[in-house]
Amino acid sequence: MADHETGGSEGRTRPARGDDGIRPLTKAVAVLVLPFLAAAVVLLYGFPADTERLFAWTIQPPLTAMVLGAAYAGGIWFFLQVLRQDRWHRVRHGFPAVVLFATLLAIATVLHWDRFHFGHISFITWATLYLVSPVLLLGVLVVNWRADRGRPDAVDTTISRPVRILLAIFGAVSLATGLVLFFNPAVAIGSWAWELTPLTARVVGTVLTLPGTVHIWLLVDSRWSAFRWIFQAQMVSLVLLNLAVVLCRDQLLWENAVTLPVVVTLSVALVAYAVLYLYCDRRARRGAEQAPHTRRSAVNPEA
Repeated sequence: MADHETGGSEGRTRPARGDDGIRPLTKAVAVLVLPFLAAAVVLLYGFPADTERLFAWTIQPPLTAMVLGAAYAGGIWFFLQVLRQDRWHRVRHGFPAVVLFATLLAIATVLHWDRFHFGHISFITWATLYLVSPVLLLGVLVVNWRADRGRPDAVDTTISRPVRILLAIFGAVSLATGLVLFFNPAVAIGSWAWELTPLTARVVGTVLTLPGTVHIWLLVDSRWSAFRWIFQAQMVSLVLLNLAVVLCRDQLLWENAVTLPVVVTLSVALVAYAVLYLYCDRRARRGAEQAPHTRRSAVNPEA
């Protein structure tokens, strides 16, 4: 298939449908979002106890600020890959998750408007970002969605069906939990692994929707290359989430039934992602190394 097709009487070209390219709008949105994410990570993860003075709204306890900062750190890695990669399918399944994340935080901002620090530069930045980013990210999906032609990379492998189903189940649980926390935050107040308010319950719920929304796509796409770079971003978040739990362990409510499962799930998820990543990467490289020999054998059976 040609990479471009001619359009209009003026002979101009436009990207062909199914060329698997990342459109300029997609790259531009990544450039726009990255500085905001970087600033948020510095403030939330670097100074989690100073959000009353430095951030758009006061976040207590600091563990919640670090959880949000960890999610933004994963977002930095993801959008850096959007800039770095040249194939849409490598980042495609991350965008529905980011659209949902931005939309839910925009709704939470409206619902808890009185909690924000009006006039503060960080609030103006936050409000502007979440007013604009859901629309821009949705535009990325519309412009770029059909570019994926469904083909694997030259160096690629498939994720086995049992693993994909298991990850999809984990994702569905994470997504469902996140949506419950967002739409009914009262269920988490007093019973979550650490102290939450209606706003912070919605924020934590929004963070939980990220892996859930990504994993659903494993049911329809088995290409390792379609998840490799997104899983990198999720591992970045998981490393920082586990570190936050260690650093803020005094803020955990061990008397609550969900605390131990939450802590264990975070650590197990990081190990599971790392094992899967190393296995699939090794399998993809081994397949690429064997491919030339297979082609030579087909041409010369005596080789």
